[in-house]
Amino acid sequence: MLITAEESAAIERQAVAEYPNECCGVILVRGAERRHLPCRNVQDQMHARDPVTFPRTARNAYYMDPLDALRLNRLVDEGFAFAVIYHSHPNAGAYFSETDRSQALIKGEPAYPGAVYVVVSVVGRAAKAFAAYRWNAERRVFERADAGDLGPGESAASRRLLAAADFVSSWGPLVLGHAPRTVVDAITAAAQRGTSYGAPTAQEVDLACAIAAAYPSMEMVRLVSSGTEAAMSAIRVARGATGRDVLVKFDGCYHGHADSLLVKAGSGGATFGIPDSRGVPGVLAALTLTLPFNDLAAVRELFAARGAEIAALIVEPVAGNMGVVAPAPGFLAGLREVTAQYGALLIFDEVITGFRVAFGGAQELYGVRPDLTCLGKIIGGGLPVGAYGGRRDVMDHVAPLGGVYQAGTLSGNPLAVAAGLATLKALEDRKGYARLDALGARLERGLREAADKADVPFTVNRVGSMLTGFFCAGPVGDYEGAKAADTARYARFYHGMLDRGVYLAPSQFEAAFVSLAHSDDDLDHAARAAVDAMAAAV
Repeated sequence: MLITAEESAAIERQAVAEYPNECCGVILVRGAERRHLPCRNVQDQMHARDPVTFPRTARNAYYMDPLDALRLNRLVDEGFAFAVIYHSHPNAGAYFSETDRSQALIKGEPAYPGAVYVVVSVVGRAAKAFAAYRWNAERRVFERADAGDLGPGESAASRRLLAAADFVSSWGPLVLGHAPRTVVDAITAAAQRGTSYGAPTAQEVDLACAIAAAYPSMEMVRLVSSGTEAAMSAIRVARGATGRDVLVKFDGCYHGHADSLLVKAGSGGATFGIPDSRGVPGVLAALTLTLPFNDLAAVRELFAARGAEIAALIVEPVAGNMGVVAPAPGFLAGLREVTAQYGALLIFDEVITGFRVAFGGAQELYGVRPDLTCLGKIIGGGLPVGAYGGRRDVMDHVAPLGGVYQAGTLSGNPLAVAAGLATLKALEDRKGYARLDALGARLERGLREAADKADVPFTVNRVGSMLTGFFCAGPVGDYEGAKAADTARYARFYHGMLDRGVYLAPSQFEAAFVSLAHSDDDLDHAARAAVDAMAAAV
């Protein structure tokens, strides 16, 4: 036992009560007897009296009341020993900083070698995380001594979740944050009516109409159960409508795990260095041609050679699965021109960018209208859903109107539809997008400044509220550029940020997302954590 639940609760109350100042205290033991002694921080009074001797710096954030020091000495004289020394980090994570380390050591050795050091993170007058550290004499470092389970009445998993400033956001759907009240209420109401029908519902039509209103290119919409299914279905429609078989995609762009799409894909495959997947028949892979992202000349050359065979070109208009990579100026417009010239269909995979970079997605942001669009993530508000749609004459090929078959028992599931409608309702006035962009810019700035302080090569690619930091000098404009980044350093940085209460994507080749639930304080906390994590990742 490091600390009891009662001690943890008392420490939490003290830390919150003294916020935004740092708190401190000790727990002493004598045999089975434990004494908890909160100490008073008189730094404000000392600074007011003598600002030169007592400046406001990280090293001098705490100054113990001399009366408390006398009480501690008296207890030590009575045979008590230091078991726990604790302090709080206002507006920072529960990590053991270099300042903490230097203050715990005297001439390189711990002042209290048997003590455990507990740090509590307090942000916005709420205790977010506890962590305990103990001196390892062999490695000569302070190491984690707890299992993430400090804190009254909470499990290790819960405490870790509370500690995280979550920039993964379920890989993009949670633009409103985790469990927003409007979405939870909509799901609850829908569940009370029924969780699945196997037949269309009125709200399914409402969601399709909302999507079509935001995306003029989607004249007809079919709901499915995932982004993978949306991409797979759109490609089948494109082949059925054109009577051609060949598909063109871009290196590092991920369009789900359908067989014909796992060819030089990004996302998880990029992380593990697997360009293809076992179990994909060679005859299917042969029908998928890949090109470098942002290389319009290569697109034109391929279409000149094989344009009559190509059914469709599919692209993430903003790549999000080799890390975030924006389209070069004129790239998307060039794709529109080339595909139209050769009678192929242009498919925008906006599973990530849909309702994320703008209410009308990347096609609104860049002013390019595709023939077919794939959506997912945000249109389900955190529940499994997908959609594909496009020109009416193309979508007329889908059964029962045409000969391209697609169906699914849980397509347009009422819970997912309700969550999606509630999310889109919160975004439809478009006012949130300026806030999302500002938050994204704040996170980008914090990461850049941290890299500058650590003097490490670092490139940030950002489009609105989605971004990726690459450990390389850059620029990163395609898959080859992304693969040139130092993934080992990213892994060290990721763990350093996690230790400091910030949850980024574990892979170099994924996007980080900010949400409307994030505050300026969250972003500033991430920036402070990045300074230490960058330095540690060198």
